[in-house]
Amino acid sequence: MANLFLSSVNGLRYALHASARSQGYFQACDWLRYLRIPALLATIQTLQTYKTEGTHLKTSQTTAYGYSSLILETTQAELIVPVEVGPRVLHCGLKGGPNLFSTLPEMLGKTGEDSWQIRGGHRLWHSPEHPVRTYAPDNSPISVDTIADGNKVVLKQHTEKLTGIAKTVTIEGLNETTFKVTHTLENLGLWPIELSVWALSVMAHGGYAIVPFAPKGQHPRDLLPNYSIVPWTYTDLSLPVWQMRRDYLGIDVSQAKVAQKLGLSAGYPGWSAYWQQGGTFVKYSPVCPGATYPDLGCAFETFCNDWMIELETLSPLTKLAPGESVSHIEYWGILANLEKPSTAAAYGESFLPAIEKWLATVQK
Repeated sequence: MANLFLSSVNGLRYALHASARSQGYFQACDWLRYLRIPALLATIQTLQTYKTEGTHLKTSQTTAYGYSSLILETTQAELIVPVEVGPRVLHCGLKGGPNLFSTLPEMLGKTGEDSWQIRGGHRLWHSPEHPVRTYAPDNSPISVDTIADGNKVVLKQHTEKLTGIAKTVTIEGLNETTFKVTHTLENLGLWPIELSVWALSVMAHGGYAIVPFAPKGQHPRDLLPNYSIVPWTYTDLSLPVWQMRRDYLGIDVSQAKVAQKLGLSAGYPGWSAYWQQGGTFVKYSPVCPGATYPDLGCAFETFCNDWMIELETLSPLTKLAPGESVSHIEYWGILANLEKPSTAAAYGESFLPAIEKWLATVQK
């Protein structure tokens, strides 16, 4: 009976993979919604049918931010990855431009600490947030592999002693200003665990963030809600950092003085962006409306305080048996010379068209 069950599951998994390849990610998710299989919903998220031409990464060794590091660069953009801690990305920006990520100098150049260190940059966590499991240290050297003719770099952490989870971040160059970043959690423990892959980008203070809302409907045609906005217990929507517009949430990070957090459910369009003088960082991760997400259904979360803002995407909750893994993909764009989208006119007339043009390169 067990073999028959496994055979049926494998056959269903094959069918789902075929559906994802032939129908596209969103159609496959919509079909799976009625099956109520969260693990397979999460699996489908990694099987997107994007056809973006690869641009080989130029990879070189350097010392940066106090660590032996790798520079991953295209013709216009660059990332810097430390190899003595992580997996992390400490630098993201246009070539020759400033770091769009935020870092804490007092935490850089150190390794082997007993407790988790925020350091800054981009990191991989697992949700729901827990003071022990989520904050497992990533303060040791990682392994690095280069594959796909040099166009893909795999950063792998040793198994976390506290959790039995191994983290892997794979970075691929797609075009002059775009990277594909795949985040993978593998359960190498002795029992099943339920989690969500959580990808967090720590951006420098002082810029302006955009999180789009779902397209507007009409009354009385649309009688039911299609997404939700989730505040935390310490969220204060009266603060000037939050700027609610008709079509998007603006976040004026220059006004952030105390810790604030907000989440959006899987009905949001899947992208967010952060404008700074040195460039605009945009990330996109497809959402699966039928899946179960953590934190009251959040597929996106943002946290800000007096020194940074985080743009965070999450995968559906997945139960991993020992030896199983789940992946979550983000696409990163680094765009130059965009107008600050702090007004509805700037957002609609120039900023949004530039973002939509970039999105077309990763969704085709």
